[in-house]
Amino acid sequence: MDIADDVPPDAAPSSLRDRIIGAAFALFMERGYTGTSTLDIARRARISKRDLYAAFGSKQAMLVACITERTERMRLPLRLPMPTSREALVATLMTFGRTLLFEVSRPEVLATSRLAIAESERAPELAQMLDQLGRGATLAALAEVLGTALTRGLLATGDPEEIADVFLSLLWRGRLMMRLLLRVSDAPTEAERERRARFAVDTVMRLYFAA
Repeated sequence: MDIADDVPPDAAPSSLRDRIIGAAFALFMERGYTGTSTLDIARRARISKRDLYAAFGSKQAMLVACITERTERMRLPLRLPMPTSREALVATLMTFGRTLLFEVSRPEVLATSRLAIAESERAPELAQMLDQLGRGATLAALAEVLGTALTRGLLATGDPEEIADVFLSLLWRGRLMMRLLLRVSDAPTEAERERRARFAVDTVMRLYFAA
């Protein structure tokens, strides 16, 4: 073995994979994709290059795994119940808004976005993947809620995706996402998340609520 002789030979595959992804992500953020070698990742993960390539066929595959895993984590809290009343719809949208602001503002999520942006010219599929699994999945989840609300007469006639896009724009108003990515703004506090969610919900209900 050429790296880390003290690594147990019978380490669980999931543990090995997690260690590789963790090491790769940390190094990509420290040195960039180009500045990180597979040997660097193997050393940081304390495994051999042979084991590294057995788990991932290439450095590109590790980058894809880093972005995919962290983007998938962001999707989990967005599974919400379908509303059956105006009050339930408001509660669902409030929970959705607060949760989204919290999840997307987490350091590891922002770091994933920065990494995909930095490598977008070299690997445009990574930015496309982030958009699809991130904003695309978020928009789809919200549109599903709003589509149900429209079907049940809780909102006036409209297109669920358009209403969802309005909601998200209101939630992130003031270029918050750009400011977070540029590190010129701190993550919104609990109170700010509440205010932003309330503003987005009140505006959407005022615009689209079926009296």
